[in-house]
Amino acid sequence: MEHQSFNQQLLDFLHQSPTPWHAVQQMTRRLDAAGFVALEEADTWQLAPGQGYYVVRNGSSLVAFRSGRQAPETAGIRMVGAHSDSPCLKVKPNPELQRKGYLQLGVEVYGGVLLNPWFDRDLSLAGRVSVVDQDGKLSDVLVDFRKAVAYIPSLAIHLDREANNSRSINPQKDLPPVLMQVGEDEEVCFHDLLAEQVRREHPTLSFDRILGYEMSFYDAQPPAVVGLRDEFVASARLDNLLSCFIGLEALLAADGEQPSLFVCNDHEEVGSQSAEGAQGPFLASVVERWCGAEVMPRAISRSMMISADNAHGVHPNFADRHDENHGPLLNRGPVIKVNHNQRYATNSRSAALYRHLSDELGLPHQTFVVRSDMACGSTIGPITAGTLGVTTLDIGVPQWGMHSIRETAGVEDGVTLYRVLEAFMNRPQVN
Repeated sequence: MEHQSFNQQLLDFLHQSPTPWHAVQQMTRRLDAAGFVALEEADTWQLAPGQGYYVVRNGSSLVAFRSGRQAPETAGIRMVGAHSDSPCLKVKPNPELQRKGYLQLGVEVYGGVLLNPWFDRDLSLAGRVSVVDQDGKLSDVLVDFRKAVAYIPSLAIHLDREANNSRSINPQKDLPPVLMQVGEDEEVCFHDLLAEQVRREHPTLSFDRILGYEMSFYDAQPPAVVGLRDEFVASARLDNLLSCFIGLEALLAADGEQPSLFVCNDHEEVGSQSAEGAQGPFLASVVERWCGAEVMPRAISRSMMISADNAHGVHPNFADRHDENHGPLLNRGPVIKVNHNQRYATNSRSAALYRHLSDELGLPHQTFVVRSDMACGSTIGPITAGTLGVTTLDIGVPQWGMHSIRETAGVEDGVTLYRVLEAFMNRPQVN
């Protein structure tokens, strides 16, 4: 797949995936179209060699795998992992704030959000809503307002002369977005506004009331290819939906001869400690049911996980924030991420395999190590390695503006990583 086609499909995926639930919905549609079979965790599984399967938990995490025509205990499993969540602003349970004739919503900061870029942006709302019908039956639906429905205005420089020098952001006070103007005696309930949207998007759904929701604000500006020479992709949620797209496409492109798997976990941005997060039992449970409890340790010993999560590309205005010998550049190849304190799970063997695959294909790669005087971030890589005991590599596409409302990556790097992961999925021996 050449990079123009790859990036157009990526932009479409990003645009249709404002939340983890929407991202997983998009991925399951791709899997269904490719002939993968949906499995329910509550059911008994009967798996056939050479078939594709997928399992969804909480609607926001997914494990998809090809059973392969080779046995997992002899061939090992080629695994790729990513995460479906991104830092954002989530609506509180009782969010209504009516002040000075404006309706605002209280928000909770999810993950390590870079807050300043959220001001003066066109914001929309999306998420999952739980409803109950007149018979007491509960159901979940996805909602996406799609248009700009909210705004967080900056305070004018005339009213804060130090804004460019020392302004700090109070999430409780400064971040509630403005939705609309309201009359002096008008009382507006967010549940009512949300119910109207549910009815617009799901006109055949009959429900009595809303009992819960998980709604997030997101940037309403569509993803785009930018740059005078179209060198960059700019979008919300590149961290880490870009890796989700790459991992899924690599699995779909695999020939199915070797056992292969793609996992997309929710809640990485807040520590992964949840039923569907990487610290939970989801992946291990699927692998055990696939292989069998007795066979699983043998399969894992011959397997490898590639944890794909974006890397910090050198910012030309802040080049000194990188180690001078480890400053990845956009459009110069995916980045092998190394941290000997195990914030990344890469070791010499897993890095060597990636370099070998990449070199065989004639594709570029880079290496990142954080400055020795700075703290290092982490990924699902060390968590998965520790949970499964699987050899793991941490790698990612270099980007700017990580955890901003709009991030930037190179148009070449995503398709480069896709090509190497496709080769990895088809490789007869991985460990």
